[in-house]
Amino acid sequence: MLGQVRRRRLALPDSAIEIALLDWGGEGPLALLHHANGFCAGTWGPVAELLSDHYRVIAMDARGHGDSSKPEAAEYYRWECFGRDILAVAQLLAAEHPDGRIGLGLGHSFGGIAILMASAERTDLFEYNALIDPVVIPPEWQRALLALESPGNALAEAARNRRQVWPSREEAREKWLAKKFFADWDPRALDLYLAEGLADRPDGQVELKCSGETEAAIFEATGSFDLWSAADRIRTPTLIERAIHGDFPRTAYEQLAARMPNARVCDIDAGHLAPMQYPDRVVAPILQFTNRTA
Repeated sequence: MLGQVRRRRLALPDSAIEIALLDWGGEGPLALLHHANGFCAGTWGPVAELLSDHYRVIAMDARGHGDSSKPEAAEYYRWECFGRDILAVAQLLAAEHPDGRIGLGLGHSFGGIAILMASAERTDLFEYNALIDPVVIPPEWQRALLALESPGNALAEAARNRRQVWPSREEAREKWLAKKFFADWDPRALDLYLAEGLADRPDGQVELKCSGETEAAIFEATGSFDLWSAADRIRTPTLIERAIHGDFPRTAYEQLAARMPNARVCDIDAGHLAPMQYPDRVVAPILQFTNRTA
């Protein structure tokens, strides 16, 4: 699936960060895709293929992931940093396109929240947003998180303890296929994660491009952005896809949608990793919501 992909890097204004992009091609308005914590632009491949009949699809590696810049300190992985990054990327790409805007902002998990941050700052930049099982913390939970001096959690601990290096991609594939985490993945998404999520080392082995420490820092920053106070500034029509086998209660999504002027919630039969599991179930409601089913 990577044969026709165009690779680019964008240097963000007023920043030392460079963002790597995979341009999957397609015709029509721009679709800008932001992955979940720990993953990479490549894992969007099966989704990008389905969208490319309707959009020009571009996926980005978030800072610390894939082939983008990887600052070391945890302060560079507060959630507002990712909102600023996607805002800058969206503005640069929109300036190149005849429409002068992003036709679809599509984000998975914390990537969906990054898109909402950007939408709150530039209410005219995105024509539509679609969020796949976004990390939405109810206000009462968020206050509790912010009250903690060190909001470490089991996800951060697991990220730090995760194996980082394998002798080869073939061995990584064998180990991953034995894990429940990967059991429902579309085989193409797994191939793309092996290709794009692992880096070749000088010693001939491979290692995760997103380090466990980076992934943990992002988990530990959960709640650092007050989504609820920004929600009423988000004018972009927004579809929130709740994975019915995912991690977040529908009530939290309904609360968020009620705070936004133009948002609704739908359920999809998938787990939290829906884009890598069932790309067709992810894309169909999006095309219906954006009136691109014909």
